Amino acid sequence: MKKFAIEIKWGVIFSFVSLAWMFLEKGLGWHDENIAQHAIYTNIFAIVAIILYVLALLDKRKNFYNGTMTWSQGFISGIVISVVVAILSPIAQYITHQFITPDYFNNIIEYSVESGAMTREAAEGYFNITSYIIQSFFFALVVGVVTSAIVAYFVKTKKD
Repeated sequence: MKKFAIEIKWGVIFSFVSLAWMFLEKGLGWHDENIAQHAIYTNIFAIVAIILYVLALLDKRKNFYNGTMTWSQGFISGIVISVVVAILSPIAQYITHQFITPDYFNNIIEYSVESGAMTREAAEGYFNITSYIIQSFFFALVVGVVTSAIVAYFVKTKKD
């Protein structure tokens, strides 16, 4: 477990930053009056996520591998971070939708129906806590693994 302490730390940091991002989105109105812009602007978080993975792998390289790290070492580290984020994602979703933005699902369902993007039944089936918990878990794994592979390539200092 000590072997993965840095990854666990960064997985927790990532989860806290994602909650802070939800406060920002809510504050900017992307969950209510500016919900039409949410689908576009929420993607800005990808930049934040990449920066966090870079910082995490640099931390691992410096403080565990003594300044030298192969791509595979970085990739494995990134995968562990992704697993930690995925495991914490249901808790983050619960906190987000219970405390930070409890009206989000109602707002996005109404917007989706009124804009003609979805039927009410489809919107209610997609925009709910169960759906978001499942989506966030698998999204964290898939996107985290891809991000890990790319970031590890740029952070590595020696060949495998």
